[in-house]
Amino acid sequence: MSKPTPAPLTIWCNAKFSESDTQLLVEGTRAHQLVFSAEASSSVLVAGRPDPLLPSADVAFGQPDAKQCLACERLRWVEVTTAGYTRYDTPEFREGFSARGARFSNVSQVFADPCAQHVLAMMLALGRRLPDSHRDQLADHSWHYAERRYDSRLLTGQTVLMLGFGAIGRRLAELLAPFGMTLLAVRRQIRSERGVRIIPEEQVSSALAGADHVVNILPENASTRNYVNARRLSCCKRGARFYNVGRGTTVDERALLEALRSGRIGEAYLDVFETEPLPVDHPFWTTPNCLVTPHTGGGRHDQDTAIVRHFLANLGAFIRGEPLVDQIV
Repeated sequence: MSKPTPAPLTIWCNAKFSESDTQLLVEGTRAHQLVFSAEASSSVLVAGRPDPLLPSADVAFGQPDAKQCLACERLRWVEVTTAGYTRYDTPEFREGFSARGARFSNVSQVFADPCAQHVLAMMLALGRRLPDSHRDQLADHSWHYAERRYDSRLLTGQTVLMLGFGAIGRRLAELLAPFGMTLLAVRRQIRSERGVRIIPEEQVSSALAGADHVVNILPENASTRNYVNARRLSCCKRGARFYNVGRGTTVDERALLEALRSGRIGEAYLDVFETEPLPVDHPFWTTPNCLVTPHTGGGRHDQDTAIVRHFLANLGAFIRGEPLVDQIV
């Protein structure tokens, strides 16, 4: 006896995609009713506004208003188009969705590889002194042969401490495995991970003291704001390198500047900041041992196509009653 065909879902979307990616979404949801908000989300970093179409939806895709999601009792699943989900990472939202059996997911897998590759690229660039040689090429064309050769360092055998360990951290661990590095990570859930030693919060200070590289992948929430502060920076091994592809608000920027100027932190690579765009007069731009990229760590040329495909794959899993990729609740 064949299984009954699931009833069509009403899928609400306020994400702004290209014409081709919008068509991909339309084709992939043809068996359902797809409705677009009249006000597309102008930026994934900006919260969506309440929408009159959302209460009639079973599924929301994009950046819906978090409070309205809780109020919409028909809503059974929300997938946001970002890896970060600060607006939804509250006890009220988690408990409210869990209590009624609704699901919530993000698209971390879309951004895990580019963010991990971005960090690896900067680790290698700093180790091989590529930014220094690039500056020479742009300036006086000086030939620092001995200095560059003997200042270069191998990643092999060094220690990496990851602050946060989700999809990005797992992918970074895979990319770093061939270098024979010691990999440590701190996160809320203390459970084993292949090739990485997960440490409890109370061991962070001692881990910082032995780490050659500190990689911040923390999301923004009440417990992580200014997590990287003066006290923790003072625990770092002198000359350690610091990388931030998490959220800018997780770092006390003034304390980091002081650590860079004192040499406690040898070099920093920063992709995210408390204020974005980073103000043109911010000291990070001109601090010699600080490298800046404009929140491009997760960038990839096919980003939106990958986001739509992630949603469509999860839509199939949702209909079949299976776990979702990147399911949070």
